[in-house]
Amino acid sequence: MGLHIGHGYDVHAFAPGRRLVLGGVEIPYELGLDGHSDADVVAHALADAVLGATRLGDIGKLFPDTDPAFEGADSMVLLARVMDLAREHGYRLVDCDCTVAAQAPKISPYRDRMRARLAEALGVDVAAVGLKATTTEGLGFVGRREGIAAWAVALMES
Repeated sequence: MGLHIGHGYDVHAFAPGRRLVLGGVEIPYELGLDGHSDADVVAHALADAVLGATRLGDIGKLFPDTDPAFEGADSMVLLARVMDLAREHGYRLVDCDCTVAAQAPKISPYRDRMRARLAEALGVDVAAVGLKATTTEGLGFVGRREGIAAWAVALMES
């Protein structure tokens, strides 16, 4: 038995004509995020954090963007599959925390729904899922409103 920590990071550029999905919640905004799946940076970062803690690869390995089966995929389904894989290998999620960097749109009105959706996909109580947002004070690609980034950590027990 032991504790294992994993870290995940993801970034996607804004793109016209796409839905903006963050943490499993569709957020009204004039742009979505570009990607092979629904481009949910929060779910992707969290999936990689779980995979990092369990040493089971990364989402690019499990769900390659070259596979048409994952085109437009719901990232909550992918996150649930990652958590199922972790459980199959004897792990349970103790706690996780996510940070979203977005100059726009404002994330705080959707925070509680995002935490609930992530907890549901992970099969844990919402108390085990932290989520907060920040801007970059106008700096970098996030500050220029070119995209969104997310970081996540996951504490797993085996």
